[in-house]
Amino acid sequence: MFTEALKGKVFDVVADTAHELGVRAFVIGGYVRDFFLQRPCNDIDIVVEGSGIALAEAVAHKLHTKVTVFKRFGTAMLRSGGIELEFVGARRESYRAESRKPIVEDGSLEEDQARRDFTINAMAFSLQRDDFGALVDPFGGIRDLADGLIRTPLDPDTTYSDDPLRMLRAVRFATQLGFTIVPESVASIRRNKDRMEILSAERIADELMKIMKSAHPADGIRLLDETDLLPQVLPSVAALKGVETVEGRGHKDNFRHSLQVLENVAAASDNVWLRWAALLHDIGKASTKKWEPGTGWTFRGHEYVGSKMVKGVFSRLKMSQTDDMKYVQKLVLLHMRPIALVTDEVTDSAVRRLLFDAGDDIDDLMILCKADITSANEQKVERYRKQYDHVKEKLVEVEAKDAVRNFKNPITGELIMDKYHIPPCREIGVIKEAVKEAILDGVIPNEFDAAYALMEQKAAELGL
Repeated sequence: MFTEALKGKVFDVVADTAHELGVRAFVIGGYVRDFFLQRPCNDIDIVVEGSGIALAEAVAHKLHTKVTVFKRFGTAMLRSGGIELEFVGARRESYRAESRKPIVEDGSLEEDQARRDFTINAMAFSLQRDDFGALVDPFGGIRDLADGLIRTPLDPDTTYSDDPLRMLRAVRFATQLGFTIVPESVASIRRNKDRMEILSAERIADELMKIMKSAHPADGIRLLDETDLLPQVLPSVAALKGVETVEGRGHKDNFRHSLQVLENVAAASDNVWLRWAALLHDIGKASTKKWEPGTGWTFRGHEYVGSKMVKGVFSRLKMSQTDDMKYVQKLVLLHMRPIALVTDEVTDSAVRRLLFDAGDDIDDLMILCKADITSANEQKVERYRKQYDHVKEKLVEVEAKDAVRNFKNPITGELIMDKYHIPPCREIGVIKEAVKEAILDGVIPNEFDAAYALMEQKAAELGL
């Protein structure tokens, strides 16, 4: 008996109410799994051999809380003491080939457990008085939990074909928990990968986001590749795979490199959009790859091409195309800039322009650039990291002196129009651009008086 897992008023109320209604109730799924993993869980699923809605309404009455009923799905939800409980009647399911939405009928507890995605999510605790806290585990979930395995309760072809979202969930749970998908499931996912076509982009994106937020997101992307799902969900990343050789010279595997960069960024930051930038930073390399005799493999302009491709990735997944996407595009576009400063002499002018273009995202850009320093040659990596540190010091120095991270031109269009009594015109833009370039090039300091003097000079040259 695992009565310690069911301590608290809410469990007693559910158990007593189920007894009064003459129905059998069980805690099932994630709460049970997380109890054994010693992870906190405030979302509790209650499965009832009977009406889940009726039990939820009776429990809500006793707890003096509101209940939300979803009649279409046969479920009900309530909150009490910081805990969210969802009630559903035990059911069995059947599926049509063209949809992941099941045909649902009333069923027994074991039939309900059989329809669950994985054995570790199919375990239940009894809420009956005679065996309160007993583990009901017909599919060996506790054993798979101990062994760190992701396995389906039924034949995997049935489980994955019925609801192909479970294939992505297998990858996601394996990534989050550091578990292994059993070989027969991996083989089944490969066989059923084309069933992904019936999934909505939103559901795919939701699972990808959970993978990207995990401690080791690169493991999840690697698993998507191993299960042949990567071309289905992130084709532009899958296109980076492989090494081509000409005249005995091959380029590095840009897919493996991208995973290493993603892992490096994940170790340094929880920012999920920075992680997306890491994964996508080299997606332009597949289309810009070129062999140049005398030079070798080149990927000219891949950062520009890649930044343009980001919108396609977000659009395909129906992800937000507002500030988050623009942030990823910006980092992909700029990710080579600090590296260029590493390899060339670091000038104040180049640093000012980088600070101006990156703005408040300069710190994230530098995390990405440091993560991008990967090589099997440890001496080369160490050399680049020292040069990178020099660039970072220069950024701090120039920003302290010139304050261009959040650059605002001291000369505004309104000031020019008031000074020279002119309407909006091309000359205003010419003057403002001249002042901006002079500040960024270090010709004049980032101060109003110097900028005003240059404005007067340029205005005279333009005949204003």
